[in-house]
Order: sequence, then C-alpha cells, then structure tokens
Amino acid sequence: MAVDVAVRAGRPGVPRVLLQLGRIVLMLVFSLPILFMIVSSLKPDTQIFSDLTSLRAFLPVGHISLDNYRGVFERVPAAQFLLNSVMVSVVTVAVGIVVNSLAAFALSRMRWRGRRIVLAAIIATLIVPFETLALPLVWWVNKLPWLELNGFSLVLSDGWLDTYRVQILPFIANAFSIYLFYQFFSSIPTELDEAARVDGASWFGIYRRVVMPLSGPAVATVAILTFLPAWNSYLWPLMVVQSEAKRPVMVGIQYFFQLNVAWGQIMAYSAMITVPVLVLFVAFQRAFVNSIASSGVKG
Repeated sequence: MAVDVAVRAGRPGVPRVLLQLGRIVLMLVFSLPILFMIVSSLKPDTQIFSDLTSLRAFLPVGHISLDNYRGVFERVPAAQFLLNSVMVSVVTVAVGIVVNSLAAFALSRMRWRGRRIVLAAIIATLIVPFETLALPLVWWVNKLPWLELNGFSLVLSDGWLDTYRVQILPFIANAFSIYLFYQFFSSIPTELDEAARVDGASWFGIYRRVVMPLSGPAVATVAILTFLPAWNSYLWPLMVVQSEAKRPVMVGIQYFFQLNVAWGQIMAYSAMITVPVLVLFVAFQRAFVNSIASSGVKG
C-alpha cells in the first residue's frame, strides 16, 4: 500500500523532468550557433575550418586572440556603422512608443464614431509586405521637401535620400505596435479614467499620468519589437543610403564579402551586432512575457 502511494506520488514528477530535459535540449539547439559564432570570432580562418569536424568548433581552444575584432575596425568603419544603427534604432523606438501609444489610447479609451473601422484598417495593413511598398516609398521620399539649417537661415531642400530621417520616419508608426498597446490599454479599468476626469484631468493627462505608468510591460514589448527590425534593417538602407557615413551595421556586412573573404572577421562583426540584441531581450524578457500574456486576456 505504501509502495503504491509512493509510485502515484512520483508520477507527477516524471513529466516535469522530461519538460526540463526538453528545455535544455532546445536551449542547446538554439544557443550552439551563437556559441559557434562567438568562439569562431576568436580564431584564425584556418583553425575555424580545421575545427569544423569536431567539438573544438564550439570550444575556445587553439590560437585564441582578438585579432579578428581589430581587423573589423581596420577593414570597415564599424564604429560609425554601430553609431548609426544605435541612433536610428533608439530614435525609432522612442518616437514610435509615443506615436503608437497615443494612437492606441485614442482607439481604446476615447469614444468616437468610426474608431473600430480605423482600428480594422490599421490591422489590415499588416498583411501588406514591405517589399510591395519599397519602390513607391523610395519615389515619395525622394520628392518630399525638408527644412535644413544653412548657417543662420532655413533652406528648403528636396528629397530625403541619403539621410538619417529616411531611415527613421517611415517606420515610426507601426500597426502591430498600435494593436499591442490597444490590447493592453483595453485591459486597464475605465473607472480610472472616470476618476481622473472627476479630478479635472484632460485626456492627455489620463494618458500620461494614469495609462502609461501602468503599461510598462507593453512599452517594453513594443520597444523590443521596434528595435529588432530597426537594428536588422538591410533592404531599405541599401536602397536609400549611398554615403558610407550614414549606413547601418547590416549594410556594412557586405564589405567582408568583397575581395578576400575573412570568415573570422565576419564572425567577429556578426558577434558585435548580435550581442546588443541579446542583451536587450534578456533585460526586458520578463516584461515582454507579461505583456504577451496580458494581451491575450482580452480582445
């Protein structure tokens, strides 16, 4: 009788062990390419290829040095590329959070005729791939005017090509970010709005003092989902940016495939542009999961 009770008590633990083993296996599967990239960035090209047939490919053994990282900065203006991508990504994230959250606030908290139609139209844009809009968008940004400071006077210039703004402004408003904010804002009780209105708060005051302070998980999620495409942008900068001084990191990787291909330097450059994304995700992982869970409660 005691044995039977012990066996029954142990059964729930078996799936947990299998679940943990499955998680470990998945972690190894997804982390091995990153580990290979980081380890290979410390090895010369000859050793990279000689270690491919053994576990040494994933171990920092042999001739280990930072020569590939030094070679990256000697071969391409990597610091300038990194600075460009950081600036473009940070500005896109910061302005995008404000613009998309304001749009979602108007759609979720304010009552006005036609807001559901507007929301449906915004969500419908998600099915349109960017590749179909790229060429028309290039034509439009080439025709748009812009005020530039020339000395002490403002001068009207034509075209946005080969600028930072052409890499930022077209991607600030994002349908998926608006939808995420909309879902999260809808889960916040409207009684808070009514209480704030009684105290004399305006709609913007409710947005700034009531809704946004409670929306940390949504902000973190939108920050991650906005940062990733901005950081990984390749096709659009390749089409609209000609000068080397304004190119982002992803366009810079094509420099390593010209003339002599240096695989160690490619791995070093890839590690440099991958680590910031991993750090960002780890920093906001808990808020990201919380926002996805809460967004699925309603809607």
